[in-house]
Amino acid sequence: MNEIKLPMVEIFETVEGEGTGAGFPTIFVRLFGCNLRCTWCDTPYSYPPEKAEKVMSIEEIVNEVRTYSSHHICLTGGEPLLYGDHSLKLIEELVKLEHIKDIHIETNGAIDLKPFINQITSPKVRYVMDYKLPDSGEMEKMNVKNLELLRKQDELKFVIGSEQDFFTAKQLLDTNETEALPLFSPVWETMPPQKLVEMMLKHKCSHIKMNLQLHKIIWDPAMRGV
Repeated sequence: MNEIKLPMVEIFETVEGEGTGAGFPTIFVRLFGCNLRCTWCDTPYSYPPEKAEKVMSIEEIVNEVRTYSSHHICLTGGEPLLYGDHSLKLIEELVKLEHIKDIHIETNGAIDLKPFINQITSPKVRYVMDYKLPDSGEMEKMNVKNLELLRKQDELKFVIGSEQDFFTAKQLLDTNETEALPLFSPVWETMPPQKLVEMMLKHKCSHIKMNLQLHKIIWDPAMRGV
């Protein structure tokens, strides 16, 4: 595992800020690099023109994860599945850690999930897919076939920046089958949480969960490593 190296941003421990694992102490493993450039991205330090802060072997990553006591891992980026077989190998090695009970992988909808879901069968592993909407500027890059690959343990996140985003996400869910739990996450600057809740109730979105980012409430939204 010393031979396979990945560009990294950071590894740290905090509480998970969103999704079904919100509030659990979690080890964040943030890889460098992303194939998208969303307008509202809150981690622009994780892709060019910024540079990777370090390069680590899979063995080094796993050994650092061992130093933390949390039972949850969030594998994130950037886009943590960007490196194909190398990303697969990292996940397989993290699965082997006995103290880890949950590995949730934050991925965008532009990476084909099929090879990952087919090859990694551990019940520890689940995917949180952030499907991009019109306001992101990257919706045309989404792989809609990923929706049918997601399982009951997975999450399907939509970042809602406008009414157009809301209705686009609703139509996608109405016209595509998925077993994943759908989450609506507001862009606070353009979609106040109260307005999003009102729209969800008005349009009978009873199967969709409102998703607020706890870390942006607890800490300064611009703070890193939390």
